[in-house]
Amino acid sequence: MTQFFRKFTTNPKNDILSGITVSLAMIPEVVAFAFVAQIDPLMALSGAFIIGLIAAIFGGRPGLISGAAGAVAVIFVTMIADGHTKGLLFDQPVDNMGIFYLMACVILMGIIQILAGVFKLGRFVRLIPHSVMLGFVNGLAIVIFWAQVKMFTHKSLVVSADDVKEYVSNYMEGAELYLMLGLVFLTMAIMTILPKITKKIPAALTAILVTTFIAIGFNLDVSTVGSYIIEGGGTGLKGEFPTPNIELWQNLPINWDTLNFILPYAFLAASVGLIESLMTMNLVDELTDTRGNGDQECIAQGAGNIMSGLFGGTGGCGMIGQTVININAGGRGRLSGIVMALTLLTFILFTDKLIEQVPIAALVGVMFMMVIETFAWSSFRIIKKIPKSDAFVLITVSAVTVIFDLAIAVFVGVIISALAFAWENAKRIRARKRMREDGTKVYEIWGPLFFGSITAFNQKFDPKNDPQHVEIDFVESRISDHSALEAIFNLVEKYEAEGKSIKLKHLSEDCKLLMYKASPKFREVIVEAVDDPRYHLAANPEEFPKPLSEYKFK
Repeated sequence: MTQFFRKFTTNPKNDILSGITVSLAMIPEVVAFAFVAQIDPLMALSGAFIIGLIAAIFGGRPGLISGAAGAVAVIFVTMIADGHTKGLLFDQPVDNMGIFYLMACVILMGIIQILAGVFKLGRFVRLIPHSVMLGFVNGLAIVIFWAQVKMFTHKSLVVSADDVKEYVSNYMEGAELYLMLGLVFLTMAIMTILPKITKKIPAALTAILVTTFIAIGFNLDVSTVGSYIIEGGGTGLKGEFPTPNIELWQNLPINWDTLNFILPYAFLAASVGLIESLMTMNLVDELTDTRGNGDQECIAQGAGNIMSGLFGGTGGCGMIGQTVININAGGRGRLSGIVMALTLLTFILFTDKLIEQVPIAALVGVMFMMVIETFAWSSFRIIKKIPKSDAFVLITVSAVTVIFDLAIAVFVGVIISALAFAWENAKRIRARKRMREDGTKVYEIWGPLFFGSITAFNQKFDPKNDPQHVEIDFVESRISDHSALEAIFNLVEKYEAEGKSIKLKHLSEDCKLLMYKASPKFREVIVEAVDDPRYHLAANPEEFPKPLSEYKFK
């Protein structure tokens, strides 16, 4: 029994207290994302509970907090609006059809994520360069900071002349603004000073409780969780235990048109969700000096989204803000995520009136501290010391994350990094030329031979003016892909077209095998040597699992 419990936590007190803290910080974030997606906040909170619980139990990264994240919510805005319109055009019109499309889309999103885990695509997050990681962290910190700034507003419903309803935000002014700022700074001060006195009490939870008691005790007129939900169009925090949504299957047409409509959104949401989850997992790996399982996390996130869609919740993924709060509060085990989810459910079912009295200022203060701790301030110090390409990637990823979204930023960063890497390695191909006593010209190749260095490689040779006998030595060169093989094929053909003898030496076994398969004549061109390199082609390492000596050729 003890061993079973240890799978979920090694420090129950820290995990429980950090889980409660994160659940409080989760509410305004999830509610804000629900307003962005134009869905009922309780639908988003239900999704946060389901996804958070399943990912915490089965995920590949203990301590990682999952919920209904804004990066995913933004993707659904257009789909929901278009879904409402499609529903009204049915032979039997259905109101709010976009919500049913949303749930189906979340289920499909989960299936795609599970497939990503089954096919072990989670490992590719390890290929993301450190400069992209820094840009991701900085950009997301700025996005979260700006989301907190928007909490200093009041929303009011405006109806235009053509009966179009729209919520307009107006920033706080005067005494209300100063009071809000005062409570925010009080929260931040408690979180800064308390750890210097004692670390036995979680600073974030203590700061939220103290600020809440002050607001209630002095009857301060401040924005609270309850007023924030009502201003945004919600009815409050009170909800019911999530149950399977029968209406989904009663109203949703199961046909090709539905799949064609939701598939692009599901694929994009699955991609964004996995990228944010896996990037957050990488961040936790660095903070805790441990390593998570990306493929397992993909499957857990997918299972959570499937269940969320079936039970009437929205989609979600790993949340970097809440995860950092959890780690800083001492949450390291799976229990922290489990407690977060169960506490969130408790708030919805039983203690909604109490939680609605928590000042938004207290939660904003916690998130501000999280932003300060998340932002990689070292970026300013190292920006002039790292390669210019890495500095450009760092700044670009940060900017694209803020302007567009995380998925685009990561793809852009990886592409730029890959191109910069290919360019630098393409310049490293070298050829030393020397003549033997028997008149044979020898080319000794240095550097990686791949698609980027093919042009420079071809420029090293002169088939027309070279002597009758030529030898190319690849002992200091690595044949990295099929483009390199094709370049070697073409080079041999050029020398043979000139009626000259060419020999290839120190090719890897799989490189030779592919050339033998392409044409038997290469058996006469390639020189077998006992000290041939033993590496495999990077393009397909599983193709040649055995040494060349074990293959038989006709």
